[in-house]
Amino acid sequence: MKKWVASLAAVLLLLQGCSQERDEAIEQPDEKVDSVKEEEFAFHFPLTGVGTKTEAEQRAVAVIVNNHPQARPQSGLHKADIVYEVLAEGDVTRFLAIYESEQPEKVGPVRSAREYFIELAKGYDSLFVAHGYSPEAKELLASGYIDELNGIQYDGSLFKRADFRKAPHNSYITFDNIEKGAGQKGYKMDPAPAPLPFRENDQPQGKKSEAVMISYGNPAFDVQYEYDQKQGKYHRYSDGEESIDLESKEPVLLDNILIVEMNHKVLDDAGRRSIGLSSGGRGYLLQKGVMNEVQWENVNGRILPFIDGKQAGFVPGKTWINIVPSVEQVAFAAE
Repeated sequence: MKKWVASLAAVLLLLQGCSQERDEAIEQPDEKVDSVKEEEFAFHFPLTGVGTKTEAEQRAVAVIVNNHPQARPQSGLHKADIVYEVLAEGDVTRFLAIYESEQPEKVGPVRSAREYFIELAKGYDSLFVAHGYSPEAKELLASGYIDELNGIQYDGSLFKRADFRKAPHNSYITFDNIEKGAGQKGYKMDPAPAPLPFRENDQPQGKKSEAVMISYGNPAFDVQYEYDQKQGKYHRYSDGEESIDLESKEPVLLDNILIVEMNHKVLDDAGRRSIGLSSGGRGYLLQKGVMNEVQWENVNGRILPFIDGKQAGFVPGKTWINIVPSVEQVAFAAE
């Protein structure tokens, strides 16, 4: 932990410089323009809690996104309502990006499925999108357990290869092709998933903590989050580089960071894992620059935080969930 704290301190020096640059770039809003009040909205998106004037009807779509350094920056992650970050083989993480309130033009690079990604996507009744699969995941997908599109069957048609990256870091799919593929296979693209629990417009109480580092055992996959007071959002960094969208250069901005400890077991010589998604356990919830220790539970396939036995609501906005083998891999900035 001392080593992680020391690493975090070094990262924070870098991030502070980034914060100053962002602060200088942010323009002050026109005082004459009133912001739209939340109570004016008749409906809310189910996975972000953000207000909308029309009822959400879009089915959730869950896509496995590559996080190898050669796949960065990715496309479409900044539009995801929820992202799970989970270890695959070795000390390499992958993302399960779940979309409902927004659909980016394209998502990728898309990577192969593992059983636990399928289970997490099932919790939102998602259309599951991947390119490839482990033997166990292939068997589960073949059983019809979840509606799915896979690049193994649609490479070169629904899934396109980018010429500026090398395989397996170059498979992309557009949302138009996701909807096209769903139509070809007879999948419905509605209804919207059941809503998550959200907080009212109050300030979460907890220990002040505006920066955190998560070590996955390989510096290239270490994660840092920094809270930006002006924006009221968390910025995300991989190996010290801010996570941005490849095309738009927009940063990934988050409202909830949930870090949960789950049992990991290596299954074979390839390093494939089983992960205990159902056991419950320890974790941390970061919102609005404060941190709370939580217990997580699997509620109908969704990983949700609890404080003192009561379900903790999310702040309206986007959520990133980091699954780690141990909370000892998490270090917070000293105040």
